[in-house]
Amino acid sequence: MTITGYLAAEGFEDQLRTELGGRLRAEHGRLFLADGDEHCAWAANTWFDVQETPIESIGDAATKLKAIQRNWAAYAPLHHGRAKLIVEKLPHVSARPLNFGTPLPTAPLGSFTLLAPDRMLYAARCSSPMSHGEFAFNEDREGPPSRAYLKLWEGLTRHRLEFGSALPQAGDICLDLGSSPGGWTWVLGSLGASVTAIDKAPLAPNVAAMKTVQWQQGSAFALEPGEFPRVDWLCSDVICYPARLLKLVQRWLASSDMRNAVCTLKFQGETDFETALAFAAIPGSRLLHLHHNKHELTWLWRKP
Repeated sequence: MTITGYLAAEGFEDQLRTELGGRLRAEHGRLFLADGDEHCAWAANTWFDVQETPIESIGDAATKLKAIQRNWAAYAPLHHGRAKLIVEKLPHVSARPLNFGTPLPTAPLGSFTLLAPDRMLYAARCSSPMSHGEFAFNEDREGPPSRAYLKLWEGLTRHRLEFGSALPQAGDICLDLGSSPGGWTWVLGSLGASVTAIDKAPLAPNVAAMKTVQWQQGSAFALEPGEFPRVDWLCSDVICYPARLLKLVQRWLASSDMRNAVCTLKFQGETDFETALAFAAIPGSRLLHLHHNKHELTWLWRKP
């Protein structure tokens, strides 16, 4: 049977362990090995078709990896110094932050770890084009009113990666539910899309002044989908229990011509695995733990 590696985001090992359930076979730090290759929302990066090989030396390890492909990232909870020396013998892989909106790296990026000084575990194909699934961006420290914008930057980047979709653009109709102070609205408006921001609290003045933005005072849960017969992007970073967000999303799917969605499931206390599974089961969905998520998952959706 195929063995897959799932790298947990730091601090969320318990969530990934629960999600894997009976498929889990071994743990190496934050890297969990499991039967099969099913998608796991709590994995920051997935290593497909994991292989194990003996290595005679640092040079031998580097030679074996280079014979497979050029680019590799090391995960080294053990034997860190030895792994670093292997990396130094491999071609350089840039770790520079991304500029939002620019194309992601397209060259395959594999991952490896050392189980022992003479045993290496590796996967030539991983789910993320970024080392360990860490999407770091060159930040904008002037425009957005909060750091929440980074979550939507990553959400839209991952949406494009998962579905091949374009970013929101001029002519698109976007809803930002629970928008105040306006980090997500700022992202959408900056891309040229027409944004209706819904919140009881107002937007930051610089966001409210954007020509493509309209603020509507009220609750996201009281908004009637019939008011927006077409929605190109439904976005929500609203603070609520995931089960309540699920009902909201289901209502919009049933009553509006929705095209795409990026929504945050914010877990308050215990992780609500049942609701997470319900989101994942919606056709056209992808549920992910983003690099910029805390005790949250992000629901990405594109109309099938």
